[in-house]
Amino acid sequence: MTDRELIDNLFCAALAAVDPLTALPSHLREVAELYLSGPFDRLLVAGFGKAGVPMALAAEECLGEMIGSGLVIVPHSSNLSPQPHRIELATGGHPHPNAEGVAATSRLMEMVRGADDRTLLLVLISGGGSALCSAPAEGITLEEKQAACRLLMEAGADIRELNTVRKHLSRVKGGQLAALAMPARTVALTISDVPGDLPEIIASGPVAPDPSTFGDALAVFERLGIADRVPKAVLRRLRLGAAGEVPETPKPGSALFDSVTTVIAASNGCARAAAAHAALQRGIRARVLEEPVCGEAKVAGRRLAELALAERKKLSSGERCCIVSGGETTVQVKGNGKGGRNQEVAVAFALGIEGVDGVTFLSAGTDGIDGPTDAAGAIVDGSTAAKAKGAGFDPLASLEENDTYRLLESCGALLKTGPTGTNVMDLQIVLLRG
Repeated sequence: MTDRELIDNLFCAALAAVDPLTALPSHLREVAELYLSGPFDRLLVAGFGKAGVPMALAAEECLGEMIGSGLVIVPHSSNLSPQPHRIELATGGHPHPNAEGVAATSRLMEMVRGADDRTLLLVLISGGGSALCSAPAEGITLEEKQAACRLLMEAGADIRELNTVRKHLSRVKGGQLAALAMPARTVALTISDVPGDLPEIIASGPVAPDPSTFGDALAVFERLGIADRVPKAVLRRLRLGAAGEVPETPKPGSALFDSVTTVIAASNGCARAAAAHAALQRGIRARVLEEPVCGEAKVAGRRLAELALAERKKLSSGERCCIVSGGETTVQVKGNGKGGRNQEVAVAFALGIEGVDGVTFLSAGTDGIDGPTDAAGAIVDGSTAAKAKGAGFDPLASLEENDTYRLLESCGALLKTGPTGTNVMDLQIVLLRG
């Protein structure tokens, strides 16, 4: 088995550990026990996110006829076969919300509004839910919200900043779905795609208390220097909210969250641990980095390359080890090329190990999608940079132009998995040979 094949196998082991069909059943059995033992006569299922299809299938397999009705919103790119029978699937736009997703969200909100004190509401949440579950706030059009979020992404806003703004431009995020569901009992099963697994950030926290404020949302635009480019209606709403003229999102300590339970069913930590365990099973020493890999993608790639080279120096001849990390980097879009954050991490890493044998590196999105491309990420080694240059590419220029896809394609370095049905941020695996 080549090092590329081995590192691909480790990535597959990580994905298997965070597959909703594996991660959810034990928690769903507890939901069934709660429903059967509680004062409930109706079980509703609401959901949204990239993992929505397998989460809905898992819920239906475990809960069966207990489910009265349900609606789960998933991306257009989702594999919709097989489909659940008692839970309806609707599609929406990602990474930017669209009219179809807004219409589906409106239906979901109506379903939730119909809950009463004898209703158990099961909410299935996964990454991508912020775009898919979209209900622009009063006075904000879908186009204005799209424009604001696109500006944030292109300016390199991290997920906390992005979702702070989203929550204050929405009628459903930042705990507002939980408010709609009152007085129902709500249980949220969540697949985390954010550093720290914070419920208030995952999918913009629709059933979680929101510690952020309108003032915080305004500060994000100012920090990134893009306030003068934001749609006027967006700025007006945020300024009115900061002045206390628009109601804030529900905050920690609010009684409405007394009837809400949130469970993190799968996370990046689960994926990292599974990849490390798979390496150990193959006799390869494994090290898991606990600190999330965040910040500018190309900077993160260089730092990981430095770490890899330092660790390789410690190995004796023939010794092997791997380093597993995860997180979510950002890209400040300045060029007009094609690529994604994992591809930028990989190209920067490849430059850092150029000409060095015994180092193989994978950086990929666990959802199988990296930016607006058909690749999950890439697998590179010490020969990648030279191959790219031989094919006529300048790796540094490709990074500056945000044009890493074509470079990696020329080297056969792209990793293509298709949508995986899960989403726990990105994973990086370094495989070292002494």
